[in-house]
Amino acid sequence: MAEQEGITCKKADLSEWYNEAVLKAGLADFSAVKGFMFIRPYGYGIWEQIQAVFNAMLFRTGHVNAYAPALIPERFLRKEKEHVEGFAPEMFLVTESGSGKLDERLVLRPTSETVIYDAYAKWVRSWRDLPILYNYWNSVFRAEIKSTKLFLRTCEFLWQEGHTVHATEDEAMREVLAVLELYRQLAEEVLAVPVVLGRKTEREKFAGAATSTCIEAMMPDGRALQMGTSHHLGQNFSKAFDIAFLDQNQQRQFAWQASWGVSTRLIGAVVMTHGDDRGLILPPAVAPYQAVIVPIFKDDTKAVVLKEARRLAETLAVRVHVDDRDGYSPGWKFNEWEMKGVPLRIEVGPKDLEKRQAVLVRRDTGAKSAVPLATLHAAVAEILEDIQHALLKRAKKLLADQTHHVQSFKDLEKTLEEKRGFLVAGWCQSRTCEDHVKDKTGADIRVVPFEPISQDCVICGKPGIQVYFAKAY
Repeated sequence: MAEQEGITCKKADLSEWYNEAVLKAGLADFSAVKGFMFIRPYGYGIWEQIQAVFNAMLFRTGHVNAYAPALIPERFLRKEKEHVEGFAPEMFLVTESGSGKLDERLVLRPTSETVIYDAYAKWVRSWRDLPILYNYWNSVFRAEIKSTKLFLRTCEFLWQEGHTVHATEDEAMREVLAVLELYRQLAEEVLAVPVVLGRKTEREKFAGAATSTCIEAMMPDGRALQMGTSHHLGQNFSKAFDIAFLDQNQQRQFAWQASWGVSTRLIGAVVMTHGDDRGLILPPAVAPYQAVIVPIFKDDTKAVVLKEARRLAETLAVRVHVDDRDGYSPGWKFNEWEMKGVPLRIEVGPKDLEKRQAVLVRRDTGAKSAVPLATLHAAVAEILEDIQHALLKRAKKLLADQTHHVQSFKDLEKTLEEKRGFLVAGWCQSRTCEDHVKDKTGADIRVVPFEPISQDCVICGKPGIQVYFAKAY
């Protein structure tokens, strides 16, 4: 069989490389409807690993999963003024059912606050009903996509959205920050993507929130990628939807709320951050297959080699796949699994069996090592752990190299043009100066650090605080 065509462009051309890597590795594909995508089994396998890890985090902190309807009455969205203004341009409207017109227009959920909070108003009566710590795994729909970028920008994407209800403002804010820390752990310790934490400006915050916080990553092309957000909603929605309770003194109080979410764009971040000219490099923590065993044999040794390969797979306490396909050369299989980013390849042939060993090949460095079969279990676990740490270390260096401190607007413009990346600069906290940077450069304030550091505004020169500017996906 002919050798499979691998990645044909260099990662230096990130946009073209990304599209090719996602398609050829079998993560996703475009659909017949503009702006929508298929997530193929290998890509969905990554999402399932993310779900499993994050579910475990949530369950340890007392959260539970639920599900909410995909259709929302349009009047619900109009109950919170900022919310409807923020999402109106992105709404898909349903006006017909079967052969007849609907009595009222329905919206395919762009986010679920309104339909969920209508239900919460029925479920919350007393302080004993609180807190509500519900998480929802679903898909959402956002129109007005100018161009499709698989996983990063599509009209429908998968995510989780948490919607919690609390008796006090302090409890709600603690929830916001606690989940943001879970997101940091998910990004850095699981996806091996380092992030910057902080809050959003009034301009950039979630529509209807009192305060928005976020984690932001930096991609190799110098563009920021928002990895997750956690919002303090205050009482904006509880007053709009009448989510109220009797406190312990029998006084009626409006509840305090938080909402938070991450989406399948996390997969895009993993692809861009870790991949190389040969394709994907997946962190072991989320790789559908952490190791692949490639048997090497001729007709007279096929049976014994395959038997040993399958036996070895059963002894390994990792997600392992035995590539026993006929008609494909070992070299073809090597190239395919490298392109798919499987962290570790295990080669087993007749000569290896004679020596009671296997050859291990790391995807991140290409390093090979011959390991005795008796110690294969421990060696595989050790190497996978090392790959996970090595990917994060490499990504942290990338983030450091792409973070630039600037003192003037001229420096900011020059650095954005030549290097991009995060530009740490002073901001006086005025909308006028924030808009000026956006209008002149296309960059916006991605993160306002929680711990303020004084620095004069890069625009007007007035006293201000350090923030992170960047162009973003």
